[in-house]
Amino acid sequence: MPQITVDYSRTIEPAFDRDGFARALHEATVEIAAAKPEACKTQFRPSEHTAYSYEDPAEARHAVVHVTVGLLAGRTEETKAKLTETALELLRKHIADEGIAVHASAEVRELDASYRKFDR
Repeated sequence: MPQITVDYSRTIEPAFDRDGFARALHEATVEIAAAKPEACKTQFRPSEHTAYSYEDPAEARHAVVHVTVGLLAGRTEETKAKLTETALELLRKHIADEGIAVHASAEVRELDASYRKFDR
């Protein structure tokens, strides 16, 4: 914990500093949500195809990015809101403006009580 996933349209891949974003989000998660640095891990999942409104997907003028942060229960709503706002600020800083409209969102969710993990 935390389990962070970033789903994003592949069209912004050249403009998205994923390593810089992950590092900054890990630092923010430690500061805001009292996570341990060694527990922070992020998985990026590029999407080959993004559909937006009635736009022809071949035009690729829009991209979608969604960050999900899974934390163990116990954080306040204020803490979760601050972390999502910070994630959005960090996306703005780590996705260069290359003329594609970026639609970004973030959420913090509590991991289910059944959550378990192992490290090898």
